Amino acid sequence: MEKLASFLVAVAVMALASYLASAYDPSPLLDFCVAIDEPKNVGIFVNGKFSKNPNLTVAEDFVYHGVNIPGNSQNLRGSNVTPVDVDQLPWLNTLRISVARLDYSPSCI
Repeated sequence: MEKLASFLVAVAVMALASYLASAYDPSPLLDFCVAIDEPKNVGIFVNGKFSKNPNLTVAEDFVYHGVNIPGNSQNLRGSNVTPVDVDQLPWLNTLRISVARLDYSPSCI
C-alpha cells in the first residue's frame, strides 16, 4: 500500500511539473531559413549564411537526393561518412541539426 501511495505521489508530481513546463514560443522568429550562397533576394543573415526570402522559397529547397547513394567504403578504414548539413540541405540553417550516413565494408565489421 505504501508503494502505491509513493507511486501516485510521484505521478502527481510529474504531472504537475509537465503542466508547468512550456516550450511554446509565442513569437517564432524563424520557423525555417533557407540558406543561399549569394546575397540576392536576401531576407536576413543567420548563422554565417544569407537567408532566402521566405516568399521566394520553393519545394526543391527542402529536398536532397544523396543520402540514399552508398559511399565508397573500399579504403584503408573500410568505411565512409556522408555528411548532410546546411551545405547540402539549406533549410537546416536555423535548426542546428545535421545528419550523416555511415557506410561500412563487409570486412570492416
